[in-house]
Amino acid sequence: MNRPVQRPTRPPRARGRGAPAPATEPPATSGDEGDPLRDPSLYFNRELSQLDFNFRVLAQAMDESVPLLERLRYLCISCTNLDEFFEIRAATVRHAQDFGTVPTPPDGMAPTTVLRRIHERAAELVDAQYDCWNRVLCPALAEAGVRVLGRGQWNARQTRWLRAYFRKEILPVLSPLGLDPAHPFPKILNKSLNVVVVLKGRDAFGRAGHLAIVRAPRSLPRIIQLPEKASGGEYDFVFLSAVLSEFVHELFPGMQVKGAYQFRVTRNSEVFVDEDEVENLALALRDELAQRGYLRAMRLEIAADCPRPIVRTLLQNFDLPENAVYRIDGPVNLNRVIQVYDLVQRPELKFPPFQPRMPKGTEAIFDLVSDGDLLLHHPYDSFAPVLELIKQAAEDPNVLAIKQTLYRTGRDSPIVEHLVQAARNGKDVTVVVELRARFDEEANLGLADRLQEAGVQVVYGVVGYKTHAKMLLVVRREGRKLRRYVHLGTGNYHSGTARLYTDIGLVTADPDIGNDVHMIFQQLSGLAPAISLSRVLQSPFTLHAGILARIEREAGHARNGRPGRIIAKMNALNEPQVMRALYAASQAGVSIDLIVRGACSLRPGVPGISDNIRVRSIVGRFLEHHRVYWFGNDGQPELYCASADWLERNLLRRVETCFPILDPELAARVREEVLDNCLADTLNAWELHADGVYRKVLPSDDAPPHSAQSALLAKICA
Repeated sequence: MNRPVQRPTRPPRARGRGAPAPATEPPATSGDEGDPLRDPSLYFNRELSQLDFNFRVLAQAMDESVPLLERLRYLCISCTNLDEFFEIRAATVRHAQDFGTVPTPPDGMAPTTVLRRIHERAAELVDAQYDCWNRVLCPALAEAGVRVLGRGQWNARQTRWLRAYFRKEILPVLSPLGLDPAHPFPKILNKSLNVVVVLKGRDAFGRAGHLAIVRAPRSLPRIIQLPEKASGGEYDFVFLSAVLSEFVHELFPGMQVKGAYQFRVTRNSEVFVDEDEVENLALALRDELAQRGYLRAMRLEIAADCPRPIVRTLLQNFDLPENAVYRIDGPVNLNRVIQVYDLVQRPELKFPPFQPRMPKGTEAIFDLVSDGDLLLHHPYDSFAPVLELIKQAAEDPNVLAIKQTLYRTGRDSPIVEHLVQAARNGKDVTVVVELRARFDEEANLGLADRLQEAGVQVVYGVVGYKTHAKMLLVVRREGRKLRRYVHLGTGNYHSGTARLYTDIGLVTADPDIGNDVHMIFQQLSGLAPAISLSRVLQSPFTLHAGILARIEREAGHARNGRPGRIIAKMNALNEPQVMRALYAASQAGVSIDLIVRGACSLRPGVPGISDNIRVRSIVGRFLEHHRVYWFGNDGQPELYCASADWLERNLLRRVETCFPILDPELAARVREEVLDNCLADTLNAWELHADGVYRKVLPSDDAPPHSAQSALLAKICA
């Protein structure tokens, strides 16, 4: 471990470390230094703020009111998130440090400083994760009859079974590599499990042993369940890394194993394709994906007892600095214990299941939507109406065309089957597939091939701009007229995440929205000029300016003695102009509540600057994912839902949609279920303070115990 950590007596406090650098390291400044709202001290660093989100996730693993296996899941989520953070966010900072390709952020922090603080803060997180596992969850699971056994805990019968398992199932697929002049250090795949072995003696060829590397193929299960008859427990598990370390000597007969130390390296996983220089994006992306697993190393995890000379050897081979090594008191692949969650059939240790609401009338969805807009609040409302819309469109002889964007859908998505069937039924089907959806690139390439083979027109979007918008358009002949039916959403067209993420979906036949969405599809698939939309705001053209205009409108109301009010919910916030506009609105007297799940670069509660701004984060059973913006507008409120966060990339470098909820009753429902509900949460909310610390919101006399997600679950189960 990096440093001793005492067992927490309460959930670990999620602290922000985005304050400006100390006086000995003056932060760089950018822009107009005469503008007080550009002062770097007013902003938190986006990467450090994103890293801190995982402390709030880890706090759920420490919360005894959460079912035990769900606590295990939260621990694993925090570990997986940290992997992705190093693969993408830290790798981006490293690239900026080496090549200076990123403009100075609002916080003014240099990439070298950011990277150093990332390693410092990540070390604290890793210590807290393993402290949670070793001292809290592993013992609690064992007490509940779910045992994850370390090497020192195996009895003779378990050891015999594991040795036989090693010889039969593991040994045949291992290829140890001794390191010598004829065998240089091998390529190590991103996040793969490896063991470095210290050897003494000579092999059959007379070669002196020193070091060897044993790589665990991805085909091997990382968690092994022992049969009850061989172990005595129904749910007894062992990490593959423990089995490898225990029996690795069998790979080197005649030699003495002096030590075996598991390790794992995390690499840059950001795929880069110079789209201006390629003729075929799909082919270029396939080539890049083949190299993804072997890009630049960002972090080394290694067993805590590994000797210092071996650590230096590994750091040298991976070209990593000293602060990029993480000594681990436990399995280096801790996130793999998530398999236990699926293998253990103990309902009392998990959240109780629920059945999402199914709106009435969806068996004839075109008739239903003709009578009025349909609002879906996932996961409380079923995702089935969206699938029904596509299915019925594919089968309806009056439907002429279907157009859809696909960002993340899942490998076996029923949506794809419906689109394929629509094309076979003679519909004109166009699908905008975003090949660059991070970590779904390979799946989306296969999806695009499948659709093209069925006769679907597949478009890869616009060069230089990821298509992140969630849109579905159905053109249907009704009598002598053509009518457009539209689905717009804040989340992906993915049946799995629709049960885990909170999102808003709107199905409407509003002519103006239908025409707007039609023009956006025309723009994506063709070479259309700039378009003028009547209802929908669109990145990268009108959404950024539209948000700024509405914030300024609220500020204008406040300056003129009228109430100014903004409530906005999103996943992250870092766009400089939007943050400065919020500061100016706060100074004018606008009351602003921001519900930001993850990274937030805005510093609330600064006297005279942001003392009218409050920022909170909700972490609960579901991933808070919807983006909802509400503007008071002097008694004529406007409510928008969007696919975009208030990030630079979403507002300026992606294709996004932001759509109004025009029906007053539906707008009031979104305001109540999403915004007011989250603001009333006193059980799963964290409030960001001016010092950068997230503090858990606690019930009080004025704010009784309330969980936003539990309240909605209770509503649908009533």
